[in-house]
Amino acid sequence: MVGRTFGPRQRVISFTSLRSASACKVSALAGVALFALNACNGPETAPPVSPVGPTAQETGTRKIGMLLPLTGRFGKLGQQMANAAHIAVPDGHGVTLDIRDTDAPGQTAESAARAAIDQGDRVILGPLTAPQTASVAALTQAANLPEFAYTSDQAQARPGVWVMGVTVEQQVDRLVDAATGEGRKTLAAFLPDNALGHALGDALLKACTNKGLTPPQIVFHTGASDSIISGLKTLAAVQTRQDQAGQQSASVSSPAQPASTAPAEPDAINPLGADTAAPGKTAPPSGAPAQAPSVPVAPVSLPPPPFDALLLGDTGLQLATVIDGLKQASVDPHQTRILGPALWSAFAGKLGALQGGWFAAPDPSSRTDFVQRYRSRYGYAPSVLANVAYDTATMAAVLSQQPDGFSQHSLLRPDGFAGADGTFVLQADGTVARGLAVFEILPGGGVKMASAAPRRLGR
Repeated sequence: MVGRTFGPRQRVISFTSLRSASACKVSALAGVALFALNACNGPETAPPVSPVGPTAQETGTRKIGMLLPLTGRFGKLGQQMANAAHIAVPDGHGVTLDIRDTDAPGQTAESAARAAIDQGDRVILGPLTAPQTASVAALTQAANLPEFAYTSDQAQARPGVWVMGVTVEQQVDRLVDAATGEGRKTLAAFLPDNALGHALGDALLKACTNKGLTPPQIVFHTGASDSIISGLKTLAAVQTRQDQAGQQSASVSSPAQPASTAPAEPDAINPLGADTAAPGKTAPPSGAPAQAPSVPVAPVSLPPPPFDALLLGDTGLQLATVIDGLKQASVDPHQTRILGPALWSAFAGKLGALQGGWFAAPDPSSRTDFVQRYRSRYGYAPSVLANVAYDTATMAAVLSQQPDGFSQHSLLRPDGFAGADGTFVLQADGTVARGLAVFEILPGGGVKMASAAPRRLGR
């Protein structure tokens, strides 16, 4: 990421537990899906929801508003995120969680936010989805309260409203940094014609522009097999490369004959000369021209495609069709660096055909402590989506107890915060710069870390 470099005196703030001064080390295993959410497995342990009561000014406490779906389609996920917040903000330390259900009958995210604001909450964490974020943002901005939304849709970012999910923009920025770091200069993308695909394409175009690279060629497909195959062949310029290979092959197999009239030299292959048969062979008739020996010509492979890194965005069966299309378009993973979304981490064991491919995601090793604490308290491991709830609740609790609270100075620290999904820096426009690791797909499937997550970021 492009920005200023920090001097030795600057440091990243690590969230500390309100129980101890040790730094929290929590992270996510994979990026959050941008436009889809899946309910998580685990016991339906609903956290206590703060009842309507005295305002924060009346009690003298610092209240953190939290908007989550505790019932309905995403109820299990919302309950896990609330559980994570209770681990981050234990009772009895002068900070109170005001958790409100956005999906209860007769309730909306907007009405839940209005109630939280009326109760004197100093910050709003959530809601979960992009549409809910848009409806709540108008209220929080009017009340001059910071909002930390759990969506991954960066389009919802605006001053005072931060998008805290792991976004495709953060992933693509990291991948472009890594690709250019190893000398790749010409990037392209082959993406599904849907919201995720277009978000990836826009992010790649912006990242390349920011780095002064050639604008990437971006092709979208409908998902149909013929659309994928023909689209990849066009993007990879297969016909042009085949013509180039054919010209090269003709040049090798038909070398120019010398224009000399000097007597022919004795046969270099048969030291006995052209008129004398080698053992087991019949000599040509006297006076007949000797045939040139047959020289095997090595097959000529296609030249590389007109890009040295290719961003993909498909998953599941559609990705399998894309992989087949890459073979037909002669896009060799050994020659072209394949890039993909963090969603690939969920099934990386099946991606051996994309060996050498990269995706960017949070480093899972830093999540260990949080998972252990969560499992010890609730009896099962949380979803990776619980990490962002843990981080935002911890950050809100820490900042609410500082003299300048949620001032711009506190929130927009240039060296950022150390969070569950890596170091992150809040930007004035509501976007978040995040430190992600780069993972490389192994030949037999599975991944290894190709580049560790940076601990310090520039704006």
